[in-house]
Amino acid sequence: MSQSVAAQFEIEEKQSRPDIKIGFVLLNRFTLHPVAELIDPIRFAADVAFSSRQIFCQWEWMTLNNQPVISSCGLPVQPTAPLDFATHWDYVVFAGGLLEETRNPTDALLDAVRALHARKIPIITLDSSSFVVAKAGLLDGKRCAVHFTTRDEFKQSFPKVTPVLDQTYISDGGIISCPGGTSIELAVDIIRKHCGEQRASKALKYLMAEPDKPKKPVQKRYKISTINPRYDEDIVQRTIDYMHQHIASPAPLQDITTLMNVSMHQLNQAFLRSTGDTVVVHWRKLRLDHARNLMTNSTASIHDIALRSGFSGASHLITWFRKQYGETPAGFRKRRRAVERLFSPGE
Repeated sequence: MSQSVAAQFEIEEKQSRPDIKIGFVLLNRFTLHPVAELIDPIRFAADVAFSSRQIFCQWEWMTLNNQPVISSCGLPVQPTAPLDFATHWDYVVFAGGLLEETRNPTDALLDAVRALHARKIPIITLDSSSFVVAKAGLLDGKRCAVHFTTRDEFKQSFPKVTPVLDQTYISDGGIISCPGGTSIELAVDIIRKHCGEQRASKALKYLMAEPDKPKKPVQKRYKISTINPRYDEDIVQRTIDYMHQHIASPAPLQDITTLMNVSMHQLNQAFLRSTGDTVVVHWRKLRLDHARNLMTNSTASIHDIALRSGFSGASHLITWFRKQYGETPAGFRKRRRAVERLFSPGE
């Protein structure tokens, strides 16, 4: 693709929502390594070249008091934006480090973390920031990846949480815990989920990391690309599991309420509490997300993708896709293919 075409494409991209929008909250005395491993692959996936422009992925660096923080190695870091938990982030990352800064979080921080979780925004904990999320009660009954140096204290402080040492990261109930030093794998899975396999591979290539030859022994992971958010209300989770199993052939909602033995009003109220959407809106979003993934990772026609995603045909999918994402499926696919060509020099 020529430079002028790439420049025009960049302008068009800036007019639409990025594939990923991440808010980083740097806690005082945070460790640099896990933060660098998480952001660098995303930085490569964000730009068509090597200029670190936030075209396809966007992020902000924030601190709790909007003032510079000092990393664990003494490097001062200036925030790029005021602290903002209200934005619809795709992820909010809390970067911890030295335990004395995360053992006793303020009530305001705990309330903010709980509010994020209530809005179903995935929270990523790096290093010791898992102590903050556990203190907020969001890890009770869940598994959490921790560093071996903090395991004993974590287990003693939070007996309702299961600390795990042998996994690079764990996604459980909307909390993605990463103990540090392995966050490059988390970053690549985030790119794979939101941007497609090719850009994930390109990020690894540009970082000179070899996915087939891991730096460390292969560890079992709970990949965010294959795990769905879990909901506390059993009726909501069972209904969503059913939706995923029948994505291509959605049954009438009356059939679902009969199967779940609840009224439509009860099911809608449960969904509104857990997801913020009614049943019909949530199911449509799942089907649209499935269609978008197929458009990214397959060559199937729009009509075939519509049928495989539970829509009656191409026009039905186009109508709802435009309402949800602000562009047609064909426009989305054209942009994605152009992105892949930009990320594939010489191919």
